[in-house]
Amino acid sequence: MIESPVERLAKTHPDLEIWWDSSPLVYDQWVRKMVVEAEPDRRPLLEEQLARLYNVKEPAKSVFRGCTTNPLLSWQVVKSDPAFWSEWVDDLIATHPDNDLGELVWLTYKEIVQRGARMYMPIFEATKGRFGWISGQLDPRLFTETERMVHDAEELSSLSPNVMIKVPASMQGIEVVRILTSKGISTNTTVCFTLPQIMASAHAAMEGMKIAEGKGIPMNRWRAVITMMIGRLTEHEVLDVQAERQDIKMTWQDKHWFGIAVFRRAYRLLTEGGYASKMLACSMRPGPLAAGKMRFWDVQKLAGGDIVYTCPPYVLEPLFEFGDDLEFEAEIKKPVPRDVLEKMSKIPFCIQAFDPNGLSLEQFNDHPSTVSTVEAFSKGFAGLESFIGERMTTRHQKALAN
Repeated sequence: MIESPVERLAKTHPDLEIWWDSSPLVYDQWVRKMVVEAEPDRRPLLEEQLARLYNVKEPAKSVFRGCTTNPLLSWQVVKSDPAFWSEWVDDLIATHPDNDLGELVWLTYKEIVQRGARMYMPIFEATKGRFGWISGQLDPRLFTETERMVHDAEELSSLSPNVMIKVPASMQGIEVVRILTSKGISTNTTVCFTLPQIMASAHAAMEGMKIAEGKGIPMNRWRAVITMMIGRLTEHEVLDVQAERQDIKMTWQDKHWFGIAVFRRAYRLLTEGGYASKMLACSMRPGPLAAGKMRFWDVQKLAGGDIVYTCPPYVLEPLFEFGDDLEFEAEIKKPVPRDVLEKMSKIPFCIQAFDPNGLSLEQFNDHPSTVSTVEAFSKGFAGLESFIGERMTTRHQKALAN
């Protein structure tokens, strides 16, 4: 058996996890696309390797140990099969005539999450709740509404035992992490970019655990991960603007070292502090080109840790494209180049992300990466709203015609 790059990466630490970053409902479609687009002589091996990532016949034997998703990716599910979802939504409208648009969108989103959770349930059951989680994200447009987030999180959590709630690392979201943990509900802190946000989430989870244990709530199947969105931090234009003001040239390599440095420091602090939350690497970008060969620093330089990588198609595709040239070693504990740290120490955007006290809780909501990411994620629910709104209009017009 020839191992895929993903399988070789997973071997760098016994507790390292690889998750699929998209709805499980579109995985098979993506596999078909990958195989069709591959060179004919490469297809058999690729098909075999992709079949191991998510094993349809025996999910518990999959390389993937979990799944993250969000409203935008759920909207992609609907767009991938509009005929099916048009019929499904039409039936939903017919059976819920008194529901408004927002309620119908929420029901559709929950259906997508639940169907995905069903696909990963065999992994969850086989590992007694350690693996097989799927993340259901709260509506990003509500990232300041504590009570609403808690309410919606309880609804999502009730869909399946293996649904983990994606909570934004906003000021209010940190409190939601504490509340949900106190109820024994697993969380995935998202829209998270900086060490202050990561540590605040980790503290909130520990506080919630104490409350839950005091209430006698079983926590044997509870998990918490903290997603650091590396690319959405390092690619933000504010970094370039502030570097230019300091007459500092941040190269592609410098920027990626910046993201790696923040993640590595967070990993060290969580590990040494004995926190229950596990770091999750997200929003990774391929590169650079070195010695005539492509590298994938965002992946390679975090290898060897007790962490989670969540891999969307845009990460998996380059991994499989030039994966044979990639070497995976235990690098996560290695030091960051001094010259990069020197540059970072002079740029406020970097200081805020790298210093545990770089941001106050009250500043979380206004961080540039938070603002832009919430806007991007909100488009997922906007897309669903538009789609379902059109179905409602079509149904109404047909009723009038009859």
